[in-house]
Amino acid sequence: MGLLPKGITQFDFDDTGRFEVHLDQACNAKFESELHFDMNVSGTLSYGQIGALSGISAQELFLWFPVKGIRVDVPSSGLIYFDVGVISKQFSLSLFDTPRDCLVVLDLESDNSIRDGKLLAESTFKSQYAKLQYKLDQESFGRNDM
Repeated sequence: MGLLPKGITQFDFDDTGRFEVHLDQACNAKFESELHFDMNVSGTLSYGQIGALSGISAQELFLWFPVKGIRVDVPSSGLIYFDVGVISKQFSLSLFDTPRDCLVVLDLESDNSIRDGKLLAESTFKSQYAKLQYKLDQESFGRNDM
């Protein structure tokens, strides 16, 4: 079963079903949609499900939602369900037959990426503002000619 991507460096499991997985780095893996894995993923295993899950997010359109739990039907319907809070996303179980390669992403908690994100946001804002200002200037220029 490939619920977790390649790159696991450590796996801890206790008698209560609580587990913790450590990856090389935070990364994204493509299944039917994009999944993000933090460096540390944890949860509680029980029959047919993983609860109290943290460290995995699922992308829907352009938004990321934390995956709070994963379950399968018993007996199997061939589907797997990801609980993302308000809704439950369902996938074909066959998508998770083998672990996926995971593409490294920036660590969103590091100071550098936060700073870089702010610079990107400021740059985008300035660019959009400049385009709007240019458009308004062009419209104003056309009106003054009449």
